[in-house]
Amino acid sequence: MPHSQPFLVSSWPRAIVHLDGDAFFAACEQAVHPEYKGRPVVTGKERGIVAAASYEAKAKGVSRGVPLWEVKKLCPDAIIVPSDYETYSLFSKRMFQILRRFTSQVEEYSIDEGFADITGLQRPMHASYEGIARQMQATIQNELGLTVSVGLSLSKVLAKVASKHQKPAGFTVISGREINKYLAVTPLEKVWGIGLRTTAYCAKFGIRTALEFAEQAEELARRRFTKPHYEIWQELRGGSVYEVVPEEKSTYASISKTKTFTPPTNNPEHVFAQLLKNLENACIKARRHRLLARGLVIFLKRQDFSHAGMEITLSRASAYPQDMTQIVRTAFTKLFKSSCHYRATGVVLVGLTADAAVQTTLFEEPWRFEKLQRVYEAMDKLSERFGKHAVHLAASTPAHGTPPHIKDRGDIPARKQNRVKGETARTHLNTPFLLGGVK
Repeated sequence: MPHSQPFLVSSWPRAIVHLDGDAFFAACEQAVHPEYKGRPVVTGKERGIVAAASYEAKAKGVSRGVPLWEVKKLCPDAIIVPSDYETYSLFSKRMFQILRRFTSQVEEYSIDEGFADITGLQRPMHASYEGIARQMQATIQNELGLTVSVGLSLSKVLAKVASKHQKPAGFTVISGREINKYLAVTPLEKVWGIGLRTTAYCAKFGIRTALEFAEQAEELARRRFTKPHYEIWQELRGGSVYEVVPEEKSTYASISKTKTFTPPTNNPEHVFAQLLKNLENACIKARRHRLLARGLVIFLKRQDFSHAGMEITLSRASAYPQDMTQIVRTAFTKLFKSSCHYRATGVVLVGLTADAAVQTTLFEEPWRFEKLQRVYEAMDKLSERFGKHAVHLAASTPAHGTPPHIKDRGDIPARKQNRVKGETARTHLNTPFLLGGVK
């Protein structure tokens, strides 16, 4: 197929920026601990496997999911630390606050990446689109000590292609005239929204690059692909189909909570307590967004990383652990094997619906449900005042009374050991803790 003609000649009908944190979790550790700068840093000590690795560690062959014993062989001088998600979350909030100084149209896609729509800001900011995006990148690095890779283009999909083109600290602009150039060197499976199944399906038609995908005639694209993949086809050609969504996410298809603990155990009380704590956490989030679940999935992860799970349908939509404890215990009894050691549990709330739509069953008196609602409203207020899980199920007490990780994996992150003025164990300031003071 010919590659000479660009898809869109018009310069900048839309200007979308995608920012992607470089080895974000490890970079946060290096920002908090200046002595880690330039050294291989690995997070995930509490799990026994790599959660994130700095570029210095990646250069030695360390990648996500690698067991820590293997890390010590690949990179003997690696600094291995427990994951400090509180600090990573605070850095993330600061990063998005910086982006909102430039535009209100900012979408928090994940903890370490987001989109910004800067269309029409050239005159107000007295800068080109490239200049605005470079200011964003520089401000984040100067104020947070983190590097981000930036992509600037005419659509969200193209901006994401651009940000992945050069890392770390990369800056890539894909204008309408340069779409062909970048798509020609982008494998189809590297395009946001294109999975392995679609890649294999496209290979049957000889389509292996993003350019070959985008160069299909519109009639073929409509006939061969579902609506989401047709929309990606449009975005790759420079058409902006996906809007930057600045609103905080409040709708969910499901809510999941999982937790790893060490060492693995075959103690049924301990494993069940961890499962109930996940149930409590999932329900807290559901109530915060005024959602109820019509069902849930529970799973247990064994020491060998295999899973055992079960789906449960509730007789009435709920977000109250008290409603679900007995049915979860019954399912747990069927799944748990004393001959196995377990390292994690998880809960997924499914069939979510607005809490105003709940209906009691024919065999349930409405006042019982209303009483349960009032009880959990009071519990949520206590949690706001005294901390999460100030009141919890008695059966989950073993999970609340001891840390999830002990022995050499039980190190406490620096953020939790060093409080700044005005902080308590339950109330933290919205800023990362840095050695030597608050930056």
